[in-house]
Amino acid sequence: MKKTVRTADEKKKLINRLNRISGQIDGVKKMIEDDRYCDDILTQLSAIEKAVKSLSSVILERHMYSCITREVKDSNLEVVDEMMTLFRRFQS
Repeated sequence: MKKTVRTADEKKKLINRLNRISGQIDGVKKMIEDDRYCDDILTQLSAIEKAVKSLSSVILERHMYSCITREVKDSNLEVVDEMMTLFRRFQS
């Protein structure tokens, strides 16, 4: 199993972002329970989507500068296929 070792600071920042996203999702649940207007809910869902994409971008960038770079330096070019699969996934 592959692993990515992150510093305590990196973990803290990523977890904080995830906690904010989780709070946004909880807020949308509450909005639905409170019969809030669809437009308001959709606005919040759009914000959640942007937050998730932003988090994904941060992790992808870190992945490219650390994990992928290390694998290429070690002559593991199979990692290029991994990156192509990731890029295709993010295009959808």
